[in-house]
Amino acid sequence: MVRSSAAQLRVCLLILGAACSAGPLQAQPASPADSQSLQDELTKLASDVDLLGRYPNAKNYLPDAAIYVKAVDWILRHQEFYKPEYVAQARQALKTGTERTRFLANSREAPKWDQTPGKVVLGYRSAVDGSYQPYALTLPREFGQQPERRWPLHLVLHGRGATLNEVNFIHQHDGKPGNPQADWIQLDVFGRTNNAYRFAGEADVFEALADVKRRYRIDERRIVLHGFSMGGAGSWHLGLHYPSLWCSVGPGAGFVNFYQYQKVTDPLPPYQDRVLSIYNPIDYTLNAYNVPICTYGGEKDEQLAASTEMVERATQLGITIKLLIGPGMGHAFHPESQKEFMAFHAERQKTGRPVYPGSRSIKFTTHTLKYNSCDWVTIHEMLQPYQAATVDAQADDEGRVLTVTTNNVGVLELGRDLASKVVIDGDELPLASAAEGLLPGVHFERAGDHWITLTYNQSLAFPKNSDMHKRHNLQGPIDDAFMQPFVCVQGTGTPWNEAQAAWANWTLDRFVQEFDKWMRGRVTVVRDVDLLDETIMSENIILFGDPGSNSILAKVLERLPIRWTKTGIEALDLQVDPSTHGVSLIYPNPMNPRRYVVINSGHTFHAEDFQKSNAWLFPRLGDIAIQKFEKLETGVYRETVVKADIFNSFWGLPRSPKP
Repeated sequence: MVRSSAAQLRVCLLILGAACSAGPLQAQPASPADSQSLQDELTKLASDVDLLGRYPNAKNYLPDAAIYVKAVDWILRHQEFYKPEYVAQARQALKTGTERTRFLANSREAPKWDQTPGKVVLGYRSAVDGSYQPYALTLPREFGQQPERRWPLHLVLHGRGATLNEVNFIHQHDGKPGNPQADWIQLDVFGRTNNAYRFAGEADVFEALADVKRRYRIDERRIVLHGFSMGGAGSWHLGLHYPSLWCSVGPGAGFVNFYQYQKVTDPLPPYQDRVLSIYNPIDYTLNAYNVPICTYGGEKDEQLAASTEMVERATQLGITIKLLIGPGMGHAFHPESQKEFMAFHAERQKTGRPVYPGSRSIKFTTHTLKYNSCDWVTIHEMLQPYQAATVDAQADDEGRVLTVTTNNVGVLELGRDLASKVVIDGDELPLASAAEGLLPGVHFERAGDHWITLTYNQSLAFPKNSDMHKRHNLQGPIDDAFMQPFVCVQGTGTPWNEAQAAWANWTLDRFVQEFDKWMRGRVTVVRDVDLLDETIMSENIILFGDPGSNSILAKVLERLPIRWTKTGIEALDLQVDPSTHGVSLIYPNPMNPRRYVVINSGHTFHAEDFQKSNAWLFPRLGDIAIQKFEKLETGVYRETVVKADIFNSFWGLPRSPKP
């Protein structure tokens, strides 16, 4: 793929212009002399790291060196020297990166830096955007004494850090001693700085975890998730959205309810209010039935409300969440409470999650197919998106009957090992022998008021999604496209409308700038004429321009739920002028329906939202939106949502034009 040089130039200028917009604390530039010397060292190290690809021994460890290049590159380009000591921290990062690079280039042996007890910073290359991302790992003192041992893991989420960047994260962890009492491996994720582990920040958690599992023998039944403040919010979020991954969850403080936490009294527009249920942990309290939770808050901390609200909701559902309150404490851990907190997780770590198939009783809920499974229960389709879909499944001890009640579920998959037969909402169906007894999971589909079993052949064809239904990772909204691999495509043709093209280019530039600054990665931008077939098959395609300028947009247009001519855009039962209005949408890519196509949109929240509380990082435009745009004297655009909506479970809208 060939990047658009014009787009690159605009992006570079925007990034340089935004170098000081670092959030609540103003970033400070390094002195010209320090900046130049760091840049000179960085250029040399980057060149050396690029050459590591020629050494077979370096392949699996290249990210461990590349993260130091990435760290100093970002701190220099954004001039994020929040404190004077950040210059020295950057120099140390370059030194460590140089040492690792020289070792990988000159030694035929595997390095020891990821096998030595204590703290070390390692890296991986993200599938989302190809960026190198760091994480910190702590190995216990006994590590290596029993090579075949499987280790428990503590996955720790950090709090919001106004001065956090890659250089400072590395400084906090690299080479530091570990907890001498720990009998587990600890993973401290970077999370792409401060986004409450949402979007690419969420992807970072699981990509870092996957890299740790690649390197070490991790006992997957004994993974503890915990964090404090923003890390507490992340623990509520990931703990309840993925309840079967953890042996226990420990949210300290944090937030669970947007309206209450931000003291917002007026409801948001419906297309925003509905998608709040993607990330509001309070809506997923039922999932605490499936994982032990111990939460903490200081007695005088406003964020104690997150813990108390979750405990109250859980009590109403007949579920117990252990609550610890630090006497007299503000936004910090009380020492005695922390001991009790860690003792709770040590006990659950010792017990671990039940062995396969796990618990014989599951109560699970979701508001989106993004988060759709718990052990042997998977919700493949919902009747109404962003309304609670629930499954209550109880298997008898003899393995004869699995009893299931559902709400708002269209297609359900159940593990066949639980029982001989299943009763779903009163319908008795075979389980162990279903689909010829050949598949580990059995698919059931709601047909009117009853449930039917998919045959073996129907089950094999199910992932093809020939009817274009909303499914896991194909459910929207627009922002979901940027949690998987994606590429932005810019047109090379003649625009139908110059004003539309100018707005689309500005939208692309803003997205590239904001993703670079706040999500800590570079967006790949290619020309429409350079888009490869293999990219279409493997990545979400983000199209910018109009059908005149962008040949890929012109190619898929007839199969999208809009009409677009040189004189008008028809969508959402409206007809608008393309010289003053634009349409943004997400839809299954007609060229590859297992991936998304997005039109004229990056993330729908922007820099001002990153600078506020992380609770504001939620989708703003639903699945499809018409916006009026107006160019201001400063060169930026004022955008006003005219109408926005969410597609139903079949990627349609009432009264909307059909593909």
